[in-house]
Amino acid sequence: MHYKHTCVPPTKEQAANIAEDFGLDLSSVTRTFYRQIVREHGIPLNLFYSDAPQKIVEALDEARTIVSKKSARFDNANEMFESLDSSHVEQ
Repeated sequence: MHYKHTCVPPTKEQAANIAEDFGLDLSSVTRTFYRQIVREHGIPLNLFYSDAPQKIVEALDEARTIVSKKSARFDNANEMFESLDSSHVEQ
């Protein structure tokens, strides 16, 4: 049974329908979201542009990998600047 009520905003109704597809109600989803905020000490959202250019998506993926591995792409600033200089020549 889908969540239908005339005074419910369309966004909330759509969210309720999606939650219901997972066997949940909005109250359960909200409680879970609050617990996750407390557990992670932050807002657990992935904000992104769905139509981002491929270069941006690749750069974000690389940044996430670097952060998760706690490693850097370059050993020092000189390597970074050399890479930037060579990227202008290649284009």
